[in-house]
Amino acid sequence: MPEFKSLAPEVLLHICKELNVSMKSLMATIELLDEGGTVPFIARYRKEVTNNLDEVQIRAIEDRLSYFRDLADRKETILASIGEQGKLTDELRDRIQNTLEKSELEDLYLPYRPKRRTKATIAREKGLEPLALYLWNQEETGTPLADFAATFVNGTEVPDASAALEGARHIVAEMISEDADCRKPLRQAMFDEGSVVSRQIADTEGQPPKDPQEKFKMYYDYREPVSKIPSHRMLAIRRGENEGVLYFQIELLPERALYILQQKVHKAQGDWTPQLDLAIEDAYKRLLSSSIQTEIRMELKQRSELEAIKVFRENLENLLLAPPAGQLAVLAIDPGIRTGCKIAVVDETGKFLEHAVIYPHEPKMDLIGSARTLKTLVAKYNVRAIAVGNGTAGRETEALVRQFLKDEKLDKVFSVSVNESGASVYSASDIARQEFPDLDLTIRGAISIARRLQDPLAELVKIDPKSIGVGQYQHDVDQTQLHQSLETVIESCVNRVGVDLNTASWALLRYVAGINERTAIKIVDFRNQNGKFQSRQQLLEVPGVGPKTFEQAAGFLRIRGGVNPLDCTAVHPESYAVVEKMAGNLGVSLENLIREPALVDKVDKKGLEAGTFTLHDILEELKKPGRDPREKFVAPSFRDDVKEITDLKPGMVLEGAVTNVTKFGAFVDIGVHQDGLVHVSELSAKFIKDPSEAVKVGQIVKVQVLSADPKAKRIALSIKALQAPVGRQSGPPPQRQQQSIESKLSALNDRWRTR
Repeated sequence: MPEFKSLAPEVLLHICKELNVSMKSLMATIELLDEGGTVPFIARYRKEVTNNLDEVQIRAIEDRLSYFRDLADRKETILASIGEQGKLTDELRDRIQNTLEKSELEDLYLPYRPKRRTKATIAREKGLEPLALYLWNQEETGTPLADFAATFVNGTEVPDASAALEGARHIVAEMISEDADCRKPLRQAMFDEGSVVSRQIADTEGQPPKDPQEKFKMYYDYREPVSKIPSHRMLAIRRGENEGVLYFQIELLPERALYILQQKVHKAQGDWTPQLDLAIEDAYKRLLSSSIQTEIRMELKQRSELEAIKVFRENLENLLLAPPAGQLAVLAIDPGIRTGCKIAVVDETGKFLEHAVIYPHEPKMDLIGSARTLKTLVAKYNVRAIAVGNGTAGRETEALVRQFLKDEKLDKVFSVSVNESGASVYSASDIARQEFPDLDLTIRGAISIARRLQDPLAELVKIDPKSIGVGQYQHDVDQTQLHQSLETVIESCVNRVGVDLNTASWALLRYVAGINERTAIKIVDFRNQNGKFQSRQQLLEVPGVGPKTFEQAAGFLRIRGGVNPLDCTAVHPESYAVVEKMAGNLGVSLENLIREPALVDKVDKKGLEAGTFTLHDILEELKKPGRDPREKFVAPSFRDDVKEITDLKPGMVLEGAVTNVTKFGAFVDIGVHQDGLVHVSELSAKFIKDPSEAVKVGQIVKVQVLSADPKAKRIALSIKALQAPVGRQSGPPPQRQQQSIESKLSALNDRWRTR
């Protein structure tokens, strides 16, 4: 029986409404997931079953399914615990079973949790619980409260009525703090009306200052509504707290908090009312304020982390799907000054051919020898592209290469700067050692640069995404959650593009739907021992690859020049018969049908045993068989006269590549070793709320320099300045406009400090 039966109907209905999917699609998707289906496979090859749900919707279902199954397990644990205490009423059971939120569930369980010895515990031990219940129930008994309280006086433990009432208030305060109906509105008010307030921790006398560079100066005395504070500011404050520079708290007007609690606690006026007000105040100040603050802090942390992870996901996706230069021989240079520039040459498949070292910079300045080495390698291996890492001496090396190509009249060879972030991490990794055990780390890095130009996706999957440099506060978020999230991005990108079964590394194959690292290594071992795969079916001969793995993976694997021409397309083997019938009806071979896309328009869809969505995908694939969904490769063109930050002047117009997109703007590589920042307000002539609306990682853009500070290594850029204004804009006069720019740049200082 499918596991979705274990979820209550109201939970399934809630998921349907939350995600705006039909019950039929939801249940079908859950069943496919429970049967071991992967998200890319379900989204691509089971559209009839899910009614064409896309990958985003299916992943959302997967996430919510996990949440509510965890919630169901937690409910069982809590019900069992309360039941063992003999305190489980029908009403409480119903409330627990009907809740759809983990926070509400924990509120309901709070009074029944094992707890340490408290003031309320001590008061109960003194026998004061009946008096507390009298205050809580607020029902007239005909006996004045003072007289009733006096009946609990017993000498030393409860010396007088005042002590009895104090103990009763402790019990009531705890009851209030553990009451779900009190906690929920107070939590909501603190979130809706509260403020995040951060302050500087005073430096200890005789100790070095905690924030010598004043990275967190903006937050030394800072306040912002909880409901509006953006993720990057919340994460910056948390980082300041972790570094011992700041402390922060969530503030809500005490009068507002007390009013909310009074509305929940007071049922009727009586001589108990003043005592209840004292208990409410005690409950809030001593118990609830810190407890709810902790919950809001955690919620803000989770919200900020999710936003930061989302930014990272989007940047990583754009970087992984960056246009590949394609199958061409590449000579890569990892620039260096004193130790020389390391060279590596790879063929069109990425196979390493040869390495060398040149010394074109100080102190040797061997320009002639460097040019001779380049000329020899370019001619020997029919090099079509020269990739230069963008690290130290990168711009100088790229200028040298361009001059070399010009002098040698090598018009068919192009030079391009390649972002080398993470190349050094790869060169020291286990994957690099397995691939090139006999090579030096620097040569491995050069190989990575060459392959990154050929196919960014295939090479970047070998590197920890956190080392690629496209995240925002990635070290401040939950690392497990970040890792899992980024893994799904890589999986999505790899399967969207497809993988050449005969050239892919195991590091790339492990992200194909249905294939794990162990199976990927077995596939590569099988290929090394038996030669290239001739068909997808041959994959079943690999140890550990069974029918289920084959079903999930086959459609995403490509075999070029194999036995069956459909093996190089995204058509799944289960649909080969449909395509063969198409070819038969047209009286042409499979090869001709694939080779001549015009034939696809002549296909008669009647009588073909395939669903509407599947048939549409097959026909679209046959029009462009094996097509790469990535855009065409274009390299940014850096100005020859701009190599250092000191070369930049306000007003300069430059071309660059977007290297990172954050919530406050985008960083652009303009070829001077230091990325410039385009603040969100300078990204577009029209209003945008999120920088990702205007640019993406890897995009080539034109920017205007607003300012450059060599000492602080800060560059402010604008894209908006180069765009035509949207509609009629009165705007400030030029002098005031310049002042506003300077003010804006000053306000950006904290962005750079905490990046």
